[in-house]
Amino acid sequence: MKDMQENISRNDSASLIEEINIMIRARYPLIYVVTWEEKRVENMLLELARNRNKAIFNWTITQGIQNLEAGTAAKKLFENTQDPVAALDYIEKYQKGALFLLKDFHPYMHDARVIRRLRDLTVALKTSFKTIILVSPIPRVPEELEKDMALVDFPLPILSELGKKLDDIVNSVKHNPNVQINLQSGDREKILQAAQGLTLVEAENVFAKAIVAKGRLDAHDIPLILQEKKQIIRKSGILEYFSPDQDINSVGGLDHLKSWMRKRSTAFSETARNYGLPHPKGVLLIGVSGSGKSLVAKAVSALWNLPLLRLDIGSVFSGLVGSSEANIRTVIKTAESIAPCLLWLDELDKGMSGVHSSNFSDGGTTARVLSSFLTWMQEKTAPVFLIATANDISALPPELLRKGRFDEIFFLDLPSQRERMDIFRIHLTKRGRLPDQFDLKLMADLSKGFSGAEIEQVVISALYDSFDSGRELQNQDMISTIRQSVPLSHTMREAIDALRQWAQTRARPASGDAQDMVLGE
Repeated sequence: MKDMQENISRNDSASLIEEINIMIRARYPLIYVVTWEEKRVENMLLELARNRNKAIFNWTITQGIQNLEAGTAAKKLFENTQDPVAALDYIEKYQKGALFLLKDFHPYMHDARVIRRLRDLTVALKTSFKTIILVSPIPRVPEELEKDMALVDFPLPILSELGKKLDDIVNSVKHNPNVQINLQSGDREKILQAAQGLTLVEAENVFAKAIVAKGRLDAHDIPLILQEKKQIIRKSGILEYFSPDQDINSVGGLDHLKSWMRKRSTAFSETARNYGLPHPKGVLLIGVSGSGKSLVAKAVSALWNLPLLRLDIGSVFSGLVGSSEANIRTVIKTAESIAPCLLWLDELDKGMSGVHSSNFSDGGTTARVLSSFLTWMQEKTAPVFLIATANDISALPPELLRKGRFDEIFFLDLPSQRERMDIFRIHLTKRGRLPDQFDLKLMADLSKGFSGAEIEQVVISALYDSFDSGRELQNQDMISTIRQSVPLSHTMREAIDALRQWAQTRARPASGDAQDMVLGE
């Protein structure tokens, strides 16, 4: 918003409660709380009002003004206060100090009468002990009120709040003989981490769903919780949710990269925080097309047991003026709302290829989006781990590669002979064949210069040949298919050679094996 009104955002609700308390004591007239969780805000304000010995009132379009302290069955204190302007009139006439909680007031922020009435009220409220607190999931602040209204992002529940909710549910069913609660050491924290990013109501629902559906609650319910997060992602319309269905063992070779990821498999735990470790920021995977960059992203999601969100940079850019900037804010907010998670930026080089000419081609939209994203990457505190993949390093802006954006830059080269044998073994096993029945060493020797994706296609193509012949897959089918294939390392020899030269001093090798120098042959 223009001339941004005060925007308060805190990592936990405790610090935000204190912030709102200070704002009330400082006689802020209008406070706008952005959240879906009306009940949490209501309970927080009830406690705050009691501590300050203030009355607290609730307004909705259906019930009008009611005294929250009197309970939900309280009678209206002022007749016909359902109308927004009538409610504001009542607030002005009320003589004592009080908090007025207006729920879902945002639809009336386009009404000229409401806007004018709120502006008139701000002067009176500053000289009284009354505060208006608007609660809505949709931030809608008219330009006329930007200087008079504080905008507050109410955070999602932290681990301790989710833990209390989980304990309440466990205690409510612990005497039920049909329910088994089996939370081993560390299971409770894993379940709470999986639920982080849900509202308290969503978390309560999914905990209860696990108990009702399976009659138990244990670490095996984590996929069910992650599935609940998938619904949040689908509603965003920009991000794509991937279930963690690829095991790290399905990635052939890349020993250095896999070791690096394994060491950080518990990086988002409280144990890591207590040890003094920060949240890891992310990695940039640069390499030959088909070298397994996308597969690594999916495998790390399974290894860390975290949801994987894929962002197609192209979907961020829209034809409407200003919508691209809004889209990237939506992406950031959505990712942070379900953190800890992995944010996969696939083919980043293609999405950022126009940044250098942005001022001439799109009025600077690409440059502004990149600037917003880079700032978030540098300053983010939410546990969102970035996995960016790219094939063409020359298309990436230099500022993206600066230290601090990513923890590490890995180069994924063409697989070595040992790694090719490993990849053949993985894909034969995946398709129900016994690798020991094939000459893996010969196939690895013949497929020098093949990428992991090309080796997979060799197996699939050979299976089609044997299937068409009405017999089982044989060694010769594989060998014939390899000899008929022309790998990308030959057709794009110069580009791959240049990428290797760049990576020698600028990136960390993902594999510990020596390179097969096929490009100069």
